[in-house]
Amino acid sequence: MSRRSLASLATAAAFVATAVFGGAAPASAGTTYSAPLRTAVSSLAVAAENNTGYDRAAQFGDWKDANGDCQNTRAEVLIAESKVSPTYTTTCKCTVAKGKWVTGWDLVTHTSASTVQIDHMVPVHEAWGSGARYWTQAKRVAFYNDLGDTRSLNAQTSALNSSKQARGPEAWLPPKNQCQYIADWTAVKIRWGLKVDATEKAFLVKKAASCANTTLTVTRY
Repeated sequence: MSRRSLASLATAAAFVATAVFGGAAPASAGTTYSAPLRTAVSSLAVAAENNTGYDRAAQFGDWKDANGDCQNTRAEVLIAESKVSPTYTTTCKCTVAKGKWVTGWDLVTHTSASTVQIDHMVPVHEAWGSGARYWTQAKRVAFYNDLGDTRSLNAQTSALNSSKQARGPEAWLPPKNQCQYIADWTAVKIRWGLKVDATEKAFLVKKAASCANTTLTVTRY
């Protein structure tokens, strides 16, 4: 099943899970937001970041296999982003072994899946402190496994992803494609209705002013 098909499945599953957990989807869920980058950045709501009580495993879980084909979210991203047909560690094709990935934040070419990690554009720690602490568990798991927007999760060089850790763009930027990084960060924050703190907002506004004012189109979760 394609990543696009999985996106539709994930959206439907998240709706059902939200109902089971007793939470209501926000009124804006599923709507499309579109605006120039600088307008989008300016629209981000500001609130102090609160990371009290953060526990990644307990609150966000791990990679899921949304469609039951044995390939979890990590595998789905690797398959979707490989420039060639990937090979697998076993004949059941659950885990990716080899392929060709050009990681967007350093433009390095990788042929082994072991040299890349799946980067959450907005780290889960950042998400927790920016609003996810108030979500249902089902929504946090959906955020962790978001295949519905290709900006949310990407294969990146392991060392680069480790250097980023949970830092926002005001504290860390990749060596390449920094304007795209700012645009993608903003898009994911809008998709999930996440806040920005004052320092983060000031940096995003300043950086966006030096980037092309391209239009961001985002489907809200």
